[in-house]
Amino acid sequence: MDQQLKLGLPAGSLQDATGELFRKAGYKVTFASRSYYPAIDDPEMHCTLIRAQEMARYVRDGSLDCGLTGHDWIVENDAQDGVVELAELVFSKVSRRPVRWVLAVPADSPIRGPQDLQGKRIATEVVNITRKWLASHGVTANVEFSWGATEVKPPRLADAIVEVTETGSSLRANNLRIVADLLTSTTRFIAHPAAAADPWKRRKMDDLILMLKGAMAAEGKVGLMMNVRKTDLAAVLAVLPALQKPTISGLSDPDWADVMTILAEDTVRHLVPKLKAAGACGIVEYPLNKIID
Repeated sequence: MDQQLKLGLPAGSLQDATGELFRKAGYKVTFASRSYYPAIDDPEMHCTLIRAQEMARYVRDGSLDCGLTGHDWIVENDAQDGVVELAELVFSKVSRRPVRWVLAVPADSPIRGPQDLQGKRIATEVVNITRKWLASHGVTANVEFSWGATEVKPPRLADAIVEVTETGSSLRANNLRIVADLLTSTTRFIAHPAAAADPWKRRKMDDLILMLKGAMAAEGKVGLMMNVRKTDLAAVLAVLPALQKPTISGLSDPDWADVMTILAEDTVRHLVPKLKAAGACGIVEYPLNKIID
């Protein structure tokens, strides 16, 4: 039987973002509505949809060779010593910022710090993380697992919550105030130690990570190319920012040059009029799927 890499993909809120990232990286992943085994256009990979909360456990016990999950769920499952982190991939369902697990209370709550939580009831999905954080402050509280809708529990069902946030908008909408940050988390590509030590599987994982990182590096970037008379080259280059250095090539007309560069997409609308005024012409903007350093 041919070798195959057993890859875990996060189900739930990260599923669509993961599928889109893989598409940009050059892998077509197809999710069927009733199947937990997405199809991928690489016969050397077999994908399984697993909730990010459980991913580290299945990678740790070898049921999966590798998978994508949050640093928070690695910590919550005490899996730091049982898996190998091969890469950090900062993407999420809302933004490209890390997520934060925060302690939040009603805006009018008297709770101002960890010591005020002694004997209180706290609702959260990350029970282990919360208990360890409380213990580090010498505080004992009643930490209860929350199955969801955690923001609506204070003040009647809980004195405080520990909840994940990217923008803080849901907490504000529920009139909650952040008291402290417990953990900052990003998505990690993790592997079982034996899979990471296997030459074929490691090469397969490293190739996949390279392409995923390339797709992430291209996020929000575009390519720009233009023709510039050599007498105007200095003026155009003075306007033009670049990821590294613009590429300047000669044209069949020795008086002209072709200039290519990569830049943030949201700057193009401001730069093109300036480039035109500086002497650039034939300006073409084109999308990027991957940038490989």
